[in-house]
Amino acid sequence: MALINGVYDQPPDAAFGTPKESYVTIGEAQFLRDDATCISGGEVYLTLHAWSRKVGYPVAKQIADAVAESLHLAPFTLATNRLISIMHRQTRVFRDPDGLTSHAVIDFVANVEKP
Repeated sequence: MALINGVYDQPPDAAFGTPKESYVTIGEAQFLRDDATCISGGEVYLTLHAWSRKVGYPVAKQIADAVAESLHLAPFTLATNRLISIMHRQTRVFRDPDGLTSHAVIDFVANVEKP
């Protein structure tokens, strides 16, 4: 949180507020069922997005690294499922079409079971 103004599902208009000029959004999610004998569960693919208006890519990369390190193999407790594991899969960093915003796409996969 020291690097960003917040984590949002839908960022407010002032998400690029000073002094941090950066934020994270919760992106796309997909569940692929993969049941086994006597076990209901599957894989959840989750994407988070980091956005920065700081000059160049370094801040977007720092935010993406912090997000990846925070969630990779984290021992979360879920309200409706049992988390087996969550793993960082990949990060892509690029310049958005506006020419001002650095954008990092951070992908995870989690294995879950229904209790």
